[in-house]
Amino acid sequence: MPDDLSLATAHLRIAVDIGGTFTDLAAFDETSGRLLFGKALSTHGELTQGIQHTLEDAGVLCADASLFLHGSTIAINTLLERTGARTALLITEGFRDIYEIGRVNRPDAYNLFFSKHKPLIDRSLRFEVPERLRADGGIHKALDEAAVRATLRGLKDAGIESVAVLLLHSYRNPAHEMRVKELVREELPGAFVTASHELSQEYREFERVSTVAANAYVGPRVSDYLGNLETYLGRKGFKGSFYAVQSTGGLFPVEHARRECVRMLESGPAAGVVGAQAVAAQLGLRDAIAFDMGGTTAKAGVISEGKPLTTGSALIGGYEKALPIQIPMIDIFEVGTGGGSIARTGHGKALRVGPQSAGSSPGPACYGRGGHEPTVTDANLMLGRLDADHFLGGQMKLDLAAAERALTSVADDLGLDPVETADGILRVAATAMSYAVKAVTTERGLDAGNFTMIVYGGAGPLHASAIAREIGVRKVLIPFSPGHFSAYGMLFGDLRYDYVRSCFRKLSEASFDDLEAIFAEMEEEGRRQIAGSRIAPTEIVVTRAADMRYIGQEHAVTVDLDDALFSSQDRAGVKAQFDRVHEVRYGTCAPGEPADLVSLRVTVTGAMRKPPLAAVERGSGDSGEALRARKPVYFRDAGGFVSTGVYARTLLKVGHRVSGPALIEEHASTTVVAPGDELEVDAFGNLSIMIGSSKP
Repeated sequence: MPDDLSLATAHLRIAVDIGGTFTDLAAFDETSGRLLFGKALSTHGELTQGIQHTLEDAGVLCADASLFLHGSTIAINTLLERTGARTALLITEGFRDIYEIGRVNRPDAYNLFFSKHKPLIDRSLRFEVPERLRADGGIHKALDEAAVRATLRGLKDAGIESVAVLLLHSYRNPAHEMRVKELVREELPGAFVTASHELSQEYREFERVSTVAANAYVGPRVSDYLGNLETYLGRKGFKGSFYAVQSTGGLFPVEHARRECVRMLESGPAAGVVGAQAVAAQLGLRDAIAFDMGGTTAKAGVISEGKPLTTGSALIGGYEKALPIQIPMIDIFEVGTGGGSIARTGHGKALRVGPQSAGSSPGPACYGRGGHEPTVTDANLMLGRLDADHFLGGQMKLDLAAAERALTSVADDLGLDPVETADGILRVAATAMSYAVKAVTTERGLDAGNFTMIVYGGAGPLHASAIAREIGVRKVLIPFSPGHFSAYGMLFGDLRYDYVRSCFRKLSEASFDDLEAIFAEMEEEGRRQIAGSRIAPTEIVVTRAADMRYIGQEHAVTVDLDDALFSSQDRAGVKAQFDRVHEVRYGTCAPGEPADLVSLRVTVTGAMRKPPLAAVERGSGDSGEALRARKPVYFRDAGGFVSTGVYARTLLKVGHRVSGPALIEEHASTTVVAPGDELEVDAFGNLSIMIGSSKP
C-alpha cells in the first residue's frame, strides 16, 4: 500500500495505450489542470521500453502519478496470433467435443474453401470430469475427486501451463467448478487456472467454454506482462493505484485483470469510445459514431442516445472462423486496415490492402527501418498528404524515395504509375474501413447518415472525409489530439463491474419480488467491489437491464430498465420497451406477442473525477494566420495534384473556417479536408467538417 505522504505529493493521472504500431500516453496534471501527451513506436520485444519512451516524450515521471491506467492489445493479439499458453480443458464427462462442434455455423454455404473455427485447445488436451449437475443446479452425479486428481497428475509431465474448467450448469451452481479449481492448484501449483463461472454466469455451453478457454490460453502471457509492468512502475517510483481498462471502457484493478484477462480484449478501442462519448456529451450530441484508425487496424463503435452500444458477447476473428467471447463489452467492429497495412496484388492482379501490417518493426517503407512493401502510410506520403519533414512534429523523418520504390513494385503488377497506385490503395482502404462503420450502424438498424462521426487515431483524420463519403455521413469531428485519443479516453473511465444471471421467466408470470432479489444480489456485489477499491469514487451509479425475446425465439436483445418500471411492477412498460429495442435492432416488432426474460444484467459504476472540458478562447483574425505553406496534394476528384494550404492546428482558433482542399497538421496526426469540404473550429477546439460532394 502506498504511504500517505507519497500520495499527497502525487498529482498526475497517467494513461497508456499500447497499439500494434504506436504506444500513446495521456496524462492529466490535477494541480495545474494541464493535459500532457506522449507517443512512441511500440517495442514488441519489450513493451515497457515503448512506455518509457512515451513518458520521456511527454516529460512526466511515474513517481508523480497517483493513478496509472493501462490498455493493451496483448490479449487480443495473443488470441489472433495463436501464441498463447499450452492449455488443458477440464469439462463435464460426455461433453468433450462441444468446444469443437460449436454452433455448426456455415455462413458461406457455397464456398468450397470454407473452414470452420479452430479451437485454441487441441482435442488431446481436453479431459472429461466425472460429474453432472442438473439445469436447476441440483447434483445429478457427484464430483469424482479421485478421478480429477489422477487426470491432473497425468498433466504434470505434459508441459501444461494453464487449465480451463467448464462444468455443465455451473452458472446455476459453481460448487463443482470451485472444487476442481482447488484440486488444480494443489496438483499443478504453477499453472494458471480459470473456471467458467468466474467469467460468465449465463447459459450457452459453447460460448462459455470458448470464453474460459480463451482466458486460460492468454492468461499466463497477459498476467506475466501486467506483473512485469507493475514491477517496472515500482522501480520508477510509482506508488499509486494501477488499473486496467476493460472492454466495457470501465476500469478494474490490475489484480483482477491478471485473473480475468479476456476482459481486456478491446481495452484500447473501448477507451476511445468512452473518450468520444465525453466529446459528444460536451457538444450535446446524442448520437455519434466513434471511428479509430491506428497503424494496424480500424475500429468503430456507436454512441446512441448518449451511451455507447454494448453487447454481451463478441466473435473474435470474424464470423466465419470466430470463437465467441461471452462477456459484456462495448459493441466494436474491427477491420485489419491501418496506416501500416500492406498493399499487395492477389488473384487476377486485384489490389488488396491488409490485413497484414508492417507494424512498428520494420514499419512502412518510408520509416526507413527495413520495410520494403508499400503501405497506406507510404501511399499518403506519395500523394503529398504527409510531410516527410514534420511527421510526429519533426521527430521522425520519412523517406519519400523509399515509399516510391515500394509502391513501384505493386504499380508494375497493376500497369499503373506509383501515384495512381497510391490513390488506389487509399480508395481500397476507405472501402474496407467503411465496413466497420456499417457493421455497427446499418447492420444494427441505424442510419449512419444521421450520425456525426468522431474520428481519431493517428491515421483516422487522414481518411475521415473519404470514409464519410463512402457511407453517407455528412459531418465529421476531429477532436483535440486525435493521435493520443484512446489513451486520453481512459482518463474519462470509471470503476465498473458488470454482472449477469440467466433467469428464464415468462414476463407475464415473472415475480417482481424474485427478480428484485436477483438484481439486489448483483448490485450488492458490485458495491462491495467498489468499496474495496483504493480509489474513492465521487458517486456510485447502478443500472439494470434484461435480455428479452419473444416466446419461441432463440436469441435475445438487451433492454435497459429504469427503476420506475420495477417499483410500479409495470409489465406493460417493460414489454413496450422491449418492443422498441427489437424494432430498432431488427426493423420489426410484435406488440401482441408474449415475451420471455432470459437474463438479468446489472452494471455498478464508481464515477471518477474527470479532466475538465472547457471551452476554448475565441481567436482574433482569420484562418490565414495558421497557414504554414502551400504544396501540391493529389485529389483524384479534383483531377490530380492541386495547390493545397497546409495549416498548423495549434494556430487555428475558435470560429476559424477553412475550405478544402487543405491539410491541418498537428503533432501526431494530419487532417485531410477534401475539395468541397468545409471546416470550422468549434467552441471546444474540435475540427468540425461538413462533408461536401465527392464530385469536383
